Amino acid sequence: MPVLDMNTFNALKESYGADFVRDLMDTFFEDTNTQMTQMKNALATNDAETFRRAAHSLKSNAATFGATDLSALARELEMLGRDNNLELGNQLNVLQEAFELVKNTLNELRKSSG
Repeated sequence: MPVLDMNTFNALKESYGADFVRDLMDTFFEDTNTQMTQMKNALATNDAETFRRAAHSLKSNAATFGATDLSALARELEMLGRDNNLELGNQLNVLQEAFELVKNTLNELRKSSG
């Protein structure tokens, strides 16, 4: 399965323009790093609500770009937070790895679109 749903990504680019999407990528990268930090901190302090909110934001932002796997992983974590279940195993690491794949793919698309 591809890292990005290119139909979603191309629709975003057609709707808002390549320059805006490049700016949106930068914001997405920064926000995701912030959300990952919030999730790690919330996990350390057993703060399920902060964890849930960060996962929810990441889920929505990933979906904007068509990063369906990343969005689905974030949704799973959001549901765990909602259920006040922060027994995650290695799921944060899996989420981080999925984000890195998305980030690399988006950066490649940025290069190829000038």
